Amino acid sequence: MIRSEVAMVPSRVRTARLLAVAADVVQIALAPLFVGGAASPVNDVLDLGMAAAMTWLVGWHWAFLPSFVAELVPGLDLIPTWTAAVFFATRGQAGTVSNAARPNAIDAEVVSSGPASTAPPRG
Repeated sequence: MIRSEVAMVPSRVRTARLLAVAADVVQIALAPLFVGGAASPVNDVLDLGMAAAMTWLVGWHWAFLPSFVAELVPGLDLIPTWTAAVFFATRGQAGTVSNAARPNAIDAEVVSSGPASTAPPRG
């Protein structure tokens, strides 16, 4: 997976998810306006803005590319592609904060105090 060095801060992940859901709801609710009508350029601008916002909020992820292309195809706007892409790109990241976002954090490793070897003694 290719990602830029944008820290996956929980507030950014939540914002990205809310924006994606909102964009898909707008595109589905206003579908009659966007389908081959005068508002189609508005839909394209919305998709360009979403692509930029998602990349800025959570970093580049390959799932954004097929979503962007699918949004440009008439009729595929009825599928919530932005929502799916953002949830896929940020899965498991909503409750975690990377050490890049916490500069004073110290990494630690748990070391067992048990025997060094679990093999039975020979003899």
